[in-house]
Amino acid sequence: MNIFTQSLALASIVFIAGCGAETQGGLEGEVSDIKTPYLGQTPPGLSPKLFAPEFISTGDLEIEGVFAPGMEEFYFTRQVNRDPINTHAVTYEGGEWSESLVGVSEGEVAISTDGNIMYLGNKYKERTASGWSETKSLGPDFEQFPIMRLTASAAGTYVFDERNELGILRLSRLIDGKRQAPEAFDEHINSGTFTAHPFIASDESYLIWDSKREGGFGDSDLYISFREVDGSWGPAINMGAEINTEFDDAFGSVTPDGKYFFFHRINLVESDSESFANIYWVDAKVIENLRPE
Repeated sequence: MNIFTQSLALASIVFIAGCGAETQGGLEGEVSDIKTPYLGQTPPGLSPKLFAPEFISTGDLEIEGVFAPGMEEFYFTRQVNRDPINTHAVTYEGGEWSESLVGVSEGEVAISTDGNIMYLGNKYKERTASGWSETKSLGPDFEQFPIMRLTASAAGTYVFDERNELGILRLSRLIDGKRQAPEAFDEHINSGTFTAHPFIASDESYLIWDSKREGGFGDSDLYISFREVDGSWGPAINMGAEINTEFDDAFGSVTPDGKYFFFHRINLVESDSESFANIYWVDAKVIENLRPE
């Protein structure tokens, strides 16, 4: 199943590995090292590993995991059997982590580099003294696009996708305080099918997204393009066999502290008894190892 049909169909899919499960994961119960960073998890090396197994990555469907700046908030999406697709938050308060239900998913969460805006496709929320504000529109320039994921650099540059089979990534810069009209990336980025879920580095030095292309490892693979000296975007580089598999590998992002690369992997083939949808993490050095010399 590709990422686009997945986005439309999750609400009605019975996730095989979760059927009949008596527990739904979460942070219930005592965990001796839950007070340490990254939910008490041992950091990975250069090979991806499940993030927080049994707490975040369970027998249910978990995708779209991102940390907020400060590394004390983690947001992700979970679906249990035929239940609604919900956004969950895991927050660090009072010396310990706790999980809470944000509510039915309004879009794919991305947090601004200053931590004050939660982007939800073509909508957003602002952080207030009492929590997140009501959902607001990004405006007519963005309402015209069926955006799944929008991320922003420290300079306010937006990159976003749109929900269709081809998949087109667009960029909108903030120049002298004025938001520029969105423009499509060049063909070397907007190639293949199911091109989606862009992540722009805070300093705009690279762009990560997923796409299904000839020569890939299976369904959607994760790709990266590095910014050239002249400001143009370099060639699309497949992130390799350690990251990409025969399944959908997608929704890549780097933690705000720059240390880890997060993504999710989805296999919803109903005939496969080992179906899964989980969040993975790996040392962000994998990105530098791909940078052209």
